[in-house]
Amino acid sequence: MDPIRSYDDLKKMHKIDPYDAAPFVAETLKILREEVGPETAVLGFVGCPYTLATYIVEGKTSKEYLEIKKMAFNEPDLLHSILKNLAESIGDYALYQIENGAQLIQIFDSWAGHLSPRDYDEFAAPYQKNILKKIKDAHPEIPTVTYIKHSGALIERMAATGVDVVSLDWTVDMAEGRERIRKSREANGLAGAGGVQGNLDPGILYANHDIIKERTEEILKKAGPTGHVMNLGHGIEATTPEENAKFFIETVRNFRHES
Repeated sequence: MDPIRSYDDLKKMHKIDPYDAAPFVAETLKILREEVGPETAVLGFVGCPYTLATYIVEGKTSKEYLEIKKMAFNEPDLLHSILKNLAESIGDYALYQIENGAQLIQIFDSWAGHLSPRDYDEFAAPYQKNILKKIKDAHPEIPTVTYIKHSGALIERMAATGVDVVSLDWTVDMAEGRERIRKSREANGLAGAGGVQGNLDPGILYANHDIIKERTEEILKKAGPTGHVMNLGHGIEATTPEENAKFFIETVRNFRHES
């Protein structure tokens, strides 16, 4: 794709109507709701403005994200215009998924972990909040989850957005992460300790079953009996042995907290 790096380029952007742009998503969600039954939740997913903007400004994947950082530091108003445009469409896309069967929305700002805390506060958090507010204004009953890769320095800020569940990657100790989330929510006047998701290193699924069981149960014990969605700390690797992924799931299902 041709990158957007000027106000003239910005004219190419337009608000997206998901009913026109992605009718297959609605169809898929409706089929899933019919197939999985009431005991299984159907999850919706959206990318966040900053992460999507990295692709739009860089024009490709990147390791350093220098083009978007140059824009942030030299033409911040231009970047904010891009982020605002994206936030409006992404919020509508989240509602579209809910209206067609999604029972939870997870928002991914994967590359916001490359931002300093100050720049996260300016270029990521406000637009995450915009999406979360749009969801909660229309559907207060829908739980929300935020994930950022390598977010150890940003956990308090993630919790402060008001998201229901903060998803931790594997670089954060689960017990420490839960406490940091709780304290941030309390400091920001948010009710409850907040939920947490994660956070097994996907690489553990290449280990033997004893190691997988030990590491999985360690996280479950540290997370405690409530408010935790057990998961990997990032996406599963394509070459992961299927029998190990299955064993991980069985380990979680068979685990019981001591009363």
